[in-house]
Amino acid sequence: MTIALASPSVAATLEEGLEHVRTALAEAAERGARVVCFPEAYLPGLRGLDFPVPPFGEREQAQVLAAVSAWTKTYDVAAVLGMEWVADGGRQIVAAVVDRAGAFRGVQTKNQLDPTEEPLYVPGHDRRLFTLDGLTFGVAICHEGFRYPETVRWAARRGAHVVFHPHCTGSDHAGPRLTEWGSPEAPYYERAVMCRALENTIYVASVNYAFRYPGSATSLLGPTGACVAHLPYGEPGVLVHDLDLTAATGLLAGRYAPERYGDAAV
Repeated sequence: MTIALASPSVAATLEEGLEHVRTALAEAAERGARVVCFPEAYLPGLRGLDFPVPPFGEREQAQVLAAVSAWTKTYDVAAVLGMEWVADGGRQIVAAVVDRAGAFRGVQTKNQLDPTEEPLYVPGHDRRLFTLDGLTFGVAICHEGFRYPETVRWAARRGAHVVFHPHCTGSDHAGPRLTEWGSPEAPYYERAVMCRALENTIYVASVNYAFRYPGSATSLLGPTGACVAHLPYGEPGVLVHDLDLTAATGLLAGRYAPERYGDAAV
C-alpha cells in the first residue's frame, strides 16, 4: 500500500488552499499513492495562531467537500483532509475521509482539544476506523497523538495498520530552525510520535504544515518506532512511501491487559 503525506504552506484564501490540495492529490496519484493525508484544519487553517484564517461556514464546507470529492475521483486517490466542520454545537476540527470514487466516508473529530483551542472549537465525542483498499486506519489529531496515547492505541487494538496524525506545530515568523530529526534539542513532538508507533507496533503518519519554522517534520514512523522517511524542514512537499502492512501487527497494542489495572479503560 502506497500512501502520501502532503505538507503545503499556509494558504491566504480558501481558493489558494483548495489549489494546494488539488496539486498535492495530483502529484501523489502520479507517484502511485492510494491515499493522501493533509495537515490539521488545513482548510481553512487552524485558528488562534499567528496567521489569518479565511471565513468558513456551511457554504464553504460544502464547497470543499464537493471539490475534493471531484478531485479524488479524477485522480483516483483517496483523501484524509484536515478541515473545519460546522456542527450543531459549534466549530470542530476534523479529518474528512473521501475515497477514490469520490464518496464521502465520514469524519474523525478532534476529541481532545488543547486548552488554547477551547475558546475557538468544540470537541467531538466519537472515535472510528476507516478501511480503504485493504488499508485500515485511524486518525489522531495533533494534541491527541502527542499527549493522549490512548487515541492511537484505540485504533491499533482494533486492527489499524496506520494512524494518520494531522497536526500543526510551528510558525512562518519565528522559532527554532530544526536540522536533525528527533534531536533532543528540538521540541518533543517527533519523539512523541516515535513512541506512538513503537508502543503499538503500527505505522504512524504525522503530517504538518510547511512552516518556515516548523516544530516537527512531516514524517512516517514504522512499527519499530524508527523514522522511515520525512520531508525537509520548512519546504512544501508530498512524501510518498510504501507501507508493508504485514509489519503493522499491532503486537504491543494487543498485549495491553486493561483487566490488570482495576477500572482503567481500553
